[in-house]
Amino acid sequence: QVQLVESGGGLVQAGDSLRLSCVASGRTFSSYAMGWFRQAPGKEREFVAVIRQGGSSTYYADSVKGRFAISRDNAKNTVYLQMNSLKPEDTAVYYCAANPSGWDLTLPRAYDYWGQGTQVTVSA
Repeated sequence: QVQLVESGGGLVQAGDSLRLSCVASGRTFSSYAMGWFRQAPGKEREFVAVIRQGGSSTYYADSVKGRFAISRDNAKNTVYLQMNSLKPEDTAVYYCAANPSGWDLTLPRAYDYWGQGTQVTVSA
């Protein structure tokens, strides 16, 4: 069992930056791929970014490439999402999630553990 706790969301203006954090419980954090997803009202949950266990392999949705950066600190059991040049269309609840298997890393169903979500609102 893994517990994930997110923080860092808020209300910002277009063009601003935010850094989201997700702290995981448990001893085996370093063995999981960690992903960020987001969900806006009336929309399906969508993939944002993922980082593999080693921390050097990352992948991003086209909508955030060049603006967002995912990173992790295994010593702190923490994964981050640095969000720059935020746009109103980035407004959503952002979730971190853990994938123990390492497969299907862009699919929500492949992640076994989820945080509670943190709201990001970007005004025009």
